[in-house]
Amino acid sequence: MTKIDIFSGFLGAGKTTLIKKLIQEAYKGEKLVLIENEFGEIGIDGGFLQDAGVEITEMNSGCICCSLVGDFGQALEQVLTQFHPDRILIEPSGVGKLSDVIGAVQRLNNHDIQLNAFVTVADATKCKIYMKNFGEFFNNQIEHAAAIVLSRTDGMSEKKLMDTVALLREHNANAPIITTPWDQIDGKLILETMENKDTLKEELARLAAEQAAHDEEHEHHHHDHHHHDHDEDHDHDGHEHEHEHHHDHDHDEHEHHHHHDGSCSCGHDHDADDVFISWGTETPRKYTEEEIHAALSGLDNAEQCGIVLRAKGIVPCTDGTWIHFDYVPGEQNVRRGPASFTGRLCVIGSELKEHELEHLFCLH
Repeated sequence: MTKIDIFSGFLGAGKTTLIKKLIQEAYKGEKLVLIENEFGEIGIDGGFLQDAGVEITEMNSGCICCSLVGDFGQALEQVLTQFHPDRILIEPSGVGKLSDVIGAVQRLNNHDIQLNAFVTVADATKCKIYMKNFGEFFNNQIEHAAAIVLSRTDGMSEKKLMDTVALLREHNANAPIITTPWDQIDGKLILETMENKDTLKEELARLAAEQAAHDEEHEHHHHDHHHHDHDEDHDHDGHEHEHEHHHDHDHDEHEHHHHHDGSCSCGHDHDADDVFISWGTETPRKYTEEEIHAALSGLDNAEQCGIVLRAKGIVPCTDGTWIHFDYVPGEQNVRRGPASFTGRLCVIGSELKEHELEHLFCLH
């Protein structure tokens, strides 16, 4: 099975630079073919990548989304037959619509290929002006991306970067947005994010699963210490937990709210403490270590924040490093660690007061 990764992006966004980084750091050992769709004259990017040992098929007569749909299919079939690659990288013209590129791949109906990732690279310094001047052509690439990779974020102010993320969220509420400068993040993490393997939603689900496992272990431990003088059978094999997922995107950050009602089929009544919800957000905001310690200390205040059972996060620090933290009531662990694709905060608890959590983590 050959994987297909599509790298969309407006003219000059940095698609070729990103592809080169992934070839060096994430695609090692794979047999690759790059299909370029240059708009107009002979492309200059081909020679830039040939040094990396990538076979390149260039198409120079227009956009993949209009006149070249037929040629594209032929080119893809030729690549599969001639090279048998592990992965095909498609770099469409900067003025092509991502939705049409995805459609062109899907219409091939070839069982030997898998549409693996479709990412849009966007110049963070030009998003606002491109949305205004180019409208549909730019917005289509944002709206249909499974992940968005921002370039040139290293020279932006924190406010401008957060404003840019907010603009993108108006056109794509769910795709992870990579805000970390590329020289601070490993290509393998970028690829995982492109493939939606390390999303905020998954992180919240992991945290919820950990808490549910802890609660179940506590419940069984509780039952092991009580003897029943009757013959009723207690079925503990059928614990079914329902999850309702609510996604709100009213802020610069990417927020997820998960409600876990704790209902189960074991026949026992659960205490109110068994009912927990999760709150999470993505943000490029930079923190000091003191701000994180203060926020985690604030989580101990149940009256202010609700009952917080667990919190964890990875956020950029004002000194250029990255802060990793974990929290359980009365105990916090704050340390330095590797960069993530953007800052992330996750909280699990009961009766959480989301507005206060946002205030606590300085997100207003």
